[in-house]
Amino acid sequence: MGWVQDYQPAGGLWISALLAALPIIVLLVSLGVLRRSAHLSAALALITALGMALLLYKMPIGLAFDSAAMGLVFGVWSVAWIAFHAVYFHNVTVATGRFDSIKAVLAGFSEDRRLQALLIAFSFGALLEGIAGGGSPIAITAAMMAALGFPPVKAVVLALLANTAPVAFGGLGNPLIVLGRLTAPIIGKSPERATELYSAMVGRQLPLLALIVPAFLVVVLAGWKRMVEVWPAVLTAGLAFAAMQFVASNFISASLVDVLAALAAMAALWILTRFWQPKTVWRFDGEEPVKAHSGHSVGAAKAERGALYAWMPYIILILAIFLSRIGTIFKNLPTWLDLSKLLHKADWVFAWPGLHNQVIQHAPITPKNTPYAAKLTVDFLFSPGTVALTAAIIAGFAMGAGPGLLVRTYRKTLFQMRWALATIFMILAIAFVMNYSGATQTLGLALATTGVLFPLFSAYIGWLGVFLTGSDASTNSLFGPMQVISAQQLHIDPVLAGATNTSGGVMGKMISPQNLSIGATAIGQSGKEGSLLRQTFFWSIALTAVVGVISLLQATILSFMIPS
Repeated sequence: MGWVQDYQPAGGLWISALLAALPIIVLLVSLGVLRRSAHLSAALALITALGMALLLYKMPIGLAFDSAAMGLVFGVWSVAWIAFHAVYFHNVTVATGRFDSIKAVLAGFSEDRRLQALLIAFSFGALLEGIAGGGSPIAITAAMMAALGFPPVKAVVLALLANTAPVAFGGLGNPLIVLGRLTAPIIGKSPERATELYSAMVGRQLPLLALIVPAFLVVVLAGWKRMVEVWPAVLTAGLAFAAMQFVASNFISASLVDVLAALAAMAALWILTRFWQPKTVWRFDGEEPVKAHSGHSVGAAKAERGALYAWMPYIILILAIFLSRIGTIFKNLPTWLDLSKLLHKADWVFAWPGLHNQVIQHAPITPKNTPYAAKLTVDFLFSPGTVALTAAIIAGFAMGAGPGLLVRTYRKTLFQMRWALATIFMILAIAFVMNYSGATQTLGLALATTGVLFPLFSAYIGWLGVFLTGSDASTNSLFGPMQVISAQQLHIDPVLAGATNTSGGVMGKMISPQNLSIGATAIGQSGKEGSLLRQTFFWSIALTAVVGVISLLQATILSFMIPS
């Protein structure tokens, strides 16, 4: 018998929840109020989390530090490995000079900053999220926009806000695949069927937000009046993305939702700009406004010439990740053709010594006393980070880079991201300490006491998980089973609860410290994480409330929207 978690260590649920939230409070105050750096704020929060685990939850010291160590290693492989190589891939395009060609193509698409934001932050960012996830869309699109002349901090804010629409289906549907696997036994379905149900449910929530995110993005960039001036582009991007997101999530596959929706939005914008451009090109203060030529896109011919050459590195990246995921997209492939299965042969799964099955969870988190597994999977070849590294090397050689340039760029990227990586490691250590000590379960149970309003607060449970981990897949691992079990106890559809955990979690992505750190580092603005948090925190809370309201309506008067 291992150590049994106590979900009310202070004697009452809400006072226990308040104390359990101290690491999060310390992190927010240090980052957003005291304006300390992300890595220092994370270090203070980690110390607080360990203190709460040892003093409040009476967790054995060995288990507490083992959970922190496992979280650190999980952060190294599952988050940092991916984000680092996404930034490295971008730096290779810069080092070889190819990014200048990409900038020319983007400027040729339209000189209007509003349309550039819709194309890069919203549409292209969604494509990167669907392919790799892991912070790569924020790092790459923020760096691209900054290089095009967007104010650096504004570029990161736009990238963070735009990244809301596709996150639930990021990494080829990984958040929903994880949720389906974990909760299938609880809802009495096969993992595949559970994933299909969650995908369909999320696909009946997020398209409502995808419709407004482009407008929201342009308002934050240029104001309400300037957004109205480009309403055809805003409506086109949002409608194309939302429609394809609904269709793909309900009738095709969770793995292809973001890729298809992003391509639909990019194609729709391209077609629109063949026939329409805003009367006045909007630029930032200090840039000279230019009258657009009527009847044709500004620089359309320039955009069309050399586009394939300019985007060749990203075509290589998309092709590499598509091939690595081919077995998850197309089922029952011959063994010789299923590259995904071949890459998985190098996976290493091991139980964390001293922690695996040494913590006991109990009702209402689990139906009965259950040992808490502590297994880590290291997918050496299948990881999007490994695929991005491989694509960067192939693209680098294709662009004329030699081994020396690739090595120098790797070293430069490592130095560039040193503090972001440290932040990632500590944030995941916090998440694992809180999870294995019982703190996250205390917080979830406190929110679950809201009864009929549970669907509303369910969104904030997901939001909390992504804030802590930076990953929608991780928050589904963290809170997904608890949400499903709590919903069953409250006689609320468990599929709705699991989906809302995912959809609400999406909105926490824009304020997650490691994503703030990744974005700031990508534009050379390390130390600006507090400024980014202040500019995105309100929108994160407000959009999570919208998800919560949608979920509440679906649990009551719109229950017909829940898939059977």
